[in-house]
Amino acid sequence: MTTILLFKDLYNQAFNKLQFLQLVVLKSFTWFALGMIAIGFLAFVYRITSGFFTI
Repeated sequence: MTTILLFKDLYNQAFNKLQFLQLVVLKSFTWFALGMIAIGFLAFVYRITSGFFTI
């Protein structure tokens, strides 16, 4: 449990020291990466459901 609390404390300290612009860039990159992963997952599901893997 102390390891989780240590990571939480380090995470909070890192974000508290960021400037506003750096925080906006980091958050926008995070949402962009999440969106790209979601598009990849949806494309994979589409290929499965459209019969791509049928023999």
